Amino acid sequence: MTQPAIQYRLIKKEKHTGARLGELITPHGTFPTPMFMPVGTLATVKTMSPEELKEMGAGVILSNTYHLWLRPGEDIVAEAGGLHKFMNWDQPILTDSGGFQVFSLADMRNIEEAGVHFRNHINGSKMFLSPEKAIDIQNKLGSDIMMSLDECPPYDESYDYVKNSIERTTRWAERGLKAHANPEMQGLFGIVQGAGHKDLRKQSAKDLVSLDFPGYSIGGLSVGEPKAEMNRMLEYTTPLIPENKPRYLMGVGAADSLIDGAIRGVDMFDCVLPTRIARNGTCMTSKGRLVVKNAKFARDFRPIDEQCNCYTCRNYTRAYVRHLLKCDETFGIRLTTYHNLHFLLHLMEQVRQAIRDDQLLEFREQFFEEYGFNEENAKNF
Repeated sequence: MTQPAIQYRLIKKEKHTGARLGELITPHGTFPTPMFMPVGTLATVKTMSPEELKEMGAGVILSNTYHLWLRPGEDIVAEAGGLHKFMNWDQPILTDSGGFQVFSLADMRNIEEAGVHFRNHINGSKMFLSPEKAIDIQNKLGSDIMMSLDECPPYDESYDYVKNSIERTTRWAERGLKAHANPEMQGLFGIVQGAGHKDLRKQSAKDLVSLDFPGYSIGGLSVGEPKAEMNRMLEYTTPLIPENKPRYLMGVGAADSLIDGAIRGVDMFDCVLPTRIARNGTCMTSKGRLVVKNAKFARDFRPIDEQCNCYTCRNYTRAYVRHLLKCDETFGIRLTTYHNLHFLLHLMEQVRQAIRDDQLLEFREQFFEEYGFNEENAKNF
């Protein structure tokens, strides 16, 4: 029997929560879970080198199928020897299906059973993405973990619409499985949808689990619903995914949500949040968010976070980083980006240790208190 491309190994379950410690074994290496995955949309994590990402402990990164399809094109990446060689990254890579980007073009796309017709956001040309095409692109990119094409309906969409949507997503997932050309070297995940409807989440999970994917994503959360509602739905959904398969919560990168997701049994997270806010001068710190561009930091010669040991905090001050950002110097964005990614990767190290020690709830309480997070100010995080 052929060995699957990816394997999940459960190491420990936390005594008091649904959290679990594990590792994901891929053709390009093994990484511990729970893990935050930095996003490298266009085959690069903005302003960061692969060496810097390894230095800060990134065990896996994410790239975007839609954007790489448009530029430079999947054939060029394949000619380069695949995405790993193209971008000089020899560790695991996860690619999304491109569906989220296509479906976000609400006024420029049309959904039908065959796939999605849409207009290229760069030049307006007509394009078509089918489940088979999404898999073909990812096969050529050569990522370790691939995503099925799915539809991500709004969280508050009507019941009937979401029911039709999840059933189509399952049909698309089955078509993607049949089109997958390289299952021995690339693992394909199914994506559980269902918006805010428990029974539809259950139906989606049941249908996809019957197809026996090597891993499962949880989609359609962190799309504007209250955090308490996201946690409630997550708590319901993760137990529907087999214990021997990895669980990936898509598009989540706020520090509090990473901890809350891990408590509910999530193994993998990704989000552009840490790199996006870094470009605006916002830094994640142990005391909450800090906007280093603010005038009050002009003469502040402390590191961004006095509890942080990252390259930025070891070598540079708030005053200097602010100066760079105010002068539009790229090095300033590199420093804030490095810090934010390191902060979340280190946070996940702490989460994994807390699971080992059966103290994740205590860790959460202490972290939230220092971070200044509570339900009233949740939208600020």
